[in-house]
Amino acid sequence: MTLPVEHLTWQKGGQDEADLRDHLVRALIRSGVCVTLQDASLDYIFIANLPDCWSVLPAHAPHDQEMFGPEIGAALTSLKTDAIARQENQKRELAVGQNQFFEFNVELLVPTHNPALIMTTIIDMTEERRRERTLKALLRELSHRSKNLLAIIQSIATQTARHSGTLDGFLTKFRGRLYSLSQSQDLITDSSWTGAQFRDLATQQVEKYVSEDHSDINVDGDNPWLSPNEALHVGLALHELVVNAASHGGPAKATTHVTLTCQSKPQGNRQQIVIRWNETRSESEAASTEAEAQNGRFGSIVLERIVPNAVDGTADYRIAADHVTYDLSFTQEDPA
Repeated sequence: MTLPVEHLTWQKGGQDEADLRDHLVRALIRSGVCVTLQDASLDYIFIANLPDCWSVLPAHAPHDQEMFGPEIGAALTSLKTDAIARQENQKRELAVGQNQFFEFNVELLVPTHNPALIMTTIIDMTEERRRERTLKALLRELSHRSKNLLAIIQSIATQTARHSGTLDGFLTKFRGRLYSLSQSQDLITDSSWTGAQFRDLATQQVEKYVSEDHSDINVDGDNPWLSPNEALHVGLALHELVVNAASHGGPAKATTHVTLTCQSKPQGNRQQIVIRWNETRSESEAASTEAEAQNGRFGSIVLERIVPNAVDGTADYRIAADHVTYDLSFTQEDPA
C-alpha cells in the first residue's frame, strides 16, 4: 500500500517505492516520534516508536484501552471516533501521571484511501511542559522579589525624605542608597538569585568611596553566604557606614581606620551572623562626628531600624567622640 507523502519536494523517477518506504520507516523510527495507523474499525495496522510508558501485549491485536490504559485509551478512542464522524483532524494533549505529557494528533488519510486510514502521531511534550513550569515559577519568583525590592526602595525614599533638609540633600542620599542596592542586586543576579558572599558584598560597597588598596578598611573574619534579602540590607548598612566615614574625612582622607569583621556561629541547625563595624577617628574629626550624630544625619534610621527589621535581627549603633561602632546580629534565613 502506497502512503501519500505531503509536502514532498522532489523524488527521482524510477526509484523503487518499497525501498523508499523502508528508508522512510527507518528515518521515522530514528526520529523518536510515535506514529500509528488504524483502519476505519480502529484496528491497528502499524505502530512505530511507542513511548516506554505504554506497551503492546505479545500475540495480541492491540486496542487503545489495552495499550494506553482505561482513561487515556477511552479518550483516544473518542478522539478518533469524532475525527471519523466529523471528517476533521483532531488534536489533544493528555497527561500520564503527574510528570509526563503527550500530544495526540489524529489525522484522516482521505480521500486517497477508501476506506479511510487513521494516522495518529504522538509527540512527547514532557520537556516542553517542564520548561514552561520552570519559567512560570521563575516569573513568579521574579515578581515576588521585584515587589520586595520596590518596597525597600519606597521605604528608603520615605525615610530619606523625612530626614533630609533640602532637595539636593535628599537626592544625594537617595541616589547613593539606590546605587548601593543596585550593586548588591548585581551580585545576587550573578548568583542566579541565591545571594552573595559577605566579603564580595563588603568589597563592592566600599570600593567607590575609599582608595584602591582599601588600606583604611580592613575586612576580617568569616565569609558566610547571605540570602538575597540579607545581602540587600547588609549592603545598605555598609553603604551608610562607608559614606558616613568618607564624608566626614574618613578613609578617603586617611584620618579614619575601620575594622569590619563578620562571624558565623552555629545556632542549632542554623547560623548566627554577627557583623561588626569599628571605626576610630582622629581628634580633629570628633566634634564634627558628634554634631552630625545629634542632627540625625548619620543614616541612623536605616542602620538601627530598617536593616535589622528586614533581616529579623538586632542592631547596636554607637557614636562616641573618637570612634563609631555598629553591631548587626541576625539568624540566617532557613534555606527551605
